[in-house]
Amino acid sequence: MSDGTGIGVGPYTELTFDAEGDVDRATQEAVGRIEATDLLVFAHGWNSDRSTATRLYDRFFAPFPGLVGPQIRLGYVGVVWPSIRFSDEPIPDFDTPGALAEPGFGTALDRGTRQALGEFWPGREAELDRVAELLEERPESAAAFVEFGALVRELAGVDAAPAAVAPAVPALFSEDVLDVCRTLTLALAEAGAPPGDSDGDGDGDGDGDGDGGGGGGDNARGLSAGGGLRGLWKGAKELLRQAAYYEMKKRAGVVGERGLGPVLAELARRRPGVRIHLIGHSFGARVVSFSLRAVPDGARHVTSLTLLQGAFSHYAFCDRLPHDRGRGGALAGLQRRVDGPVVACHSPHDTSLKVFYPLASRMAGDSAGLLGFDERWGAIGHDGVQALPGAPRLTLDAALREGLPASGCVSVDAGSVVRRGGVPSGAHSDICHEELARVVVAAGRMGR
Repeated sequence: MSDGTGIGVGPYTELTFDAEGDVDRATQEAVGRIEATDLLVFAHGWNSDRSTATRLYDRFFAPFPGLVGPQIRLGYVGVVWPSIRFSDEPIPDFDTPGALAEPGFGTALDRGTRQALGEFWPGREAELDRVAELLEERPESAAAFVEFGALVRELAGVDAAPAAVAPAVPALFSEDVLDVCRTLTLALAEAGAPPGDSDGDGDGDGDGDGDGGGGGGDNARGLSAGGGLRGLWKGAKELLRQAAYYEMKKRAGVVGERGLGPVLAELARRRPGVRIHLIGHSFGARVVSFSLRAVPDGARHVTSLTLLQGAFSHYAFCDRLPHDRGRGGALAGLQRRVDGPVVACHSPHDTSLKVFYPLASRMAGDSAGLLGFDERWGAIGHDGVQALPGAPRLTLDAALREGLPASGCVSVDAGSVVRRGGVPSGAHSDICHEELARVVVAAGRMGR
């Protein structure tokens, strides 16, 4: 066992990747030394540092020794990859009740978030300093918003060309920045943040989880939910957050396909008897899912895949997209590379995925979709697997009482336990429950 500091179960080790998916060889070797029949491999989502990820793994893994049968010898792996969490995104199991009751730090970036952004986008200190300055000062100036939008696009690495020229750029970065900031401000108000925070009282501008994405229109320019340009800086901070999410989404796919997948395939080649159970939260669900692209044909080492509030498309596994029958999802058919079920746990209380994930996912050129709800861009952690015939949909109680299918995709409504969290992210991080650990055990056929 390698450095398992802070983890109450064992044997445990970490598996570390950089933004390009390159693995830390020492951590890869440590995983190879774990003696186990079954390996739980968990990829975190928007945790901004190793310590936060470690706390998540310690809490989530804690029930497993008492849940599995005597024939099972568990090993535990925590995947660590470069992601970010803004400090105003509360985690119910880690943050104090006061943090949940009064989330947010106003539009200004607190010290922790500013530091995390510098680590997330290294070498961009000048741009980040100016972004932080604008969010703190909140100038009543359209030119300041234009400057802010340009800085955010630069940080996100997207082309500033108009939508018609750069169709792969999300509309959040290609549409008029005032229109976008107003839309995000209104959605935050729908999530529970008081509208028109013109006095900077820090009342819940956050990571985007309201369900009111319908605020656009001809009068969008220059108006906030409370009137005036100053109130739009709440939406501007959200735009910065979504730029970080846009980068995380790209990284997650790379880390999964080029990093985690090949590492696990090599492990299975050396240890053909080990059964690997993949678990992912938020963008970490994208990491573990995209690792299936690197599973060799005929390989059966991935025994189960459990997605907790997955931040990727609910159409990812479907063979034909409902709105484009000539194409399938990004992971179409890859559930067949799992020697067991692919379980998508979702919750209606995850407002982060209900609105702001779709807003960040819509492509340029679809401005009508930007300002209104469109099922094409829904997240699997919001409403489960969609457009896949024969994929059952179960309540959490039914899944635990009656069991899970032996293979294929299944959606489990975990809203009965995944329900805590305030503005702005809702229940997105409320995943440390024994019931969800029991889902993983059932999916992997590891129970008593």
